[in-house]
Amino acid sequence: MSGIRKHFASDNYSGICPEVMEYIIKANRDHEVSYGDDPYTAEAIKTIRELFETDCPVFFVFNGTAANALALSSLCNPFHGIICHENAHIETDECAAPQFFTHGAKLLLTHGNNGKVSPAAINDIVSARDDVHSPKPRAVSITQATELGTVYSLDELEALCEAAKKHSLLLHMDGARFANALATLKTTPRRITVDYGVDVLCLGGTKLGSAVGEAVVFFNKQYAEEFGRRCKQAAQLASKMRIISASWLGLLKTGAWLKNATHANRCAEILEKRLRQEAPGIKIVFPREANSLFVQLPEKAIQSLHDKGWHFYTFIGRDIVRFMCSWDTKEEEIERFVGDVKRVLNEKRQ
Repeated sequence: MSGIRKHFASDNYSGICPEVMEYIIKANRDHEVSYGDDPYTAEAIKTIRELFETDCPVFFVFNGTAANALALSSLCNPFHGIICHENAHIETDECAAPQFFTHGAKLLLTHGNNGKVSPAAINDIVSARDDVHSPKPRAVSITQATELGTVYSLDELEALCEAAKKHSLLLHMDGARFANALATLKTTPRRITVDYGVDVLCLGGTKLGSAVGEAVVFFNKQYAEEFGRRCKQAAQLASKMRIISASWLGLLKTGAWLKNATHANRCAEILEKRLRQEAPGIKIVFPREANSLFVQLPEKAIQSLHDKGWHFYTFIGRDIVRFMCSWDTKEEEIERFVGDVKRVLNEKRQ
């Protein structure tokens, strides 16, 4: 048991938020039709459509990997290519699920500052080859907020979407932390999706405090055709769908999704401020724009923090760590953690 300690490894470490739990308890009391033909699912779909101010098909799956992989499989044939950043989750952390479910579509990787795909990168990839021997670029996948904790600005989104449409490419948005990006941009969900021509959004809920289940939201309806059968074939059709749907109602109806995202972002801001104050000279690797902070630390300091019981990841480099805040992060835990960081750095200097 870890007691009251809140780790900084992942926002998936957090539990179910109270608003979601309340809706789940209510749904659990009811005896309802299975496989999504229940009033909770109907209401959750209606609520998401109202959120994005458009009549969009919505499907619920168990997790983000399934959401991304199945969404991309609806956009691509096996001989297609999907342009994405080299640090995109679909490249680094989904065990080739997009390739598996598209039956072979190739991920076409770009570099790009701060985890972002650029219009220039899209143009370069599309113009590189146009023959039968290479995969044909079909879609662009972007992550909002990115895997490096940055957020595409409105201007960046507009330019990116224009580049994609110029080349007749479809646009997939991995929105595992969409609410965190929205909290940063202080705009509307429609503004950063529908209005820029996003074709499909994988909307994340578990990192915000839901129990289980992500939403696949199609703004381009033609690619939603028979998507329900894809979900069933991929073992992603929940029999007690109302439990997943109740989670979404708990997040959206109460406003908890944006409140929780805003809190997580604010905690990351506090963490950055306190580290700069208590550990002068510490290097922040990427701009902190959502709920994560990437910091360069000596490897011995990293090990010392692990030895003290703190959990966090080093997946960019051996000396670059990611500190992630969540909806249940508390300022006292930030202070406790910053104190330990200061101590291990001081020990290294002695």
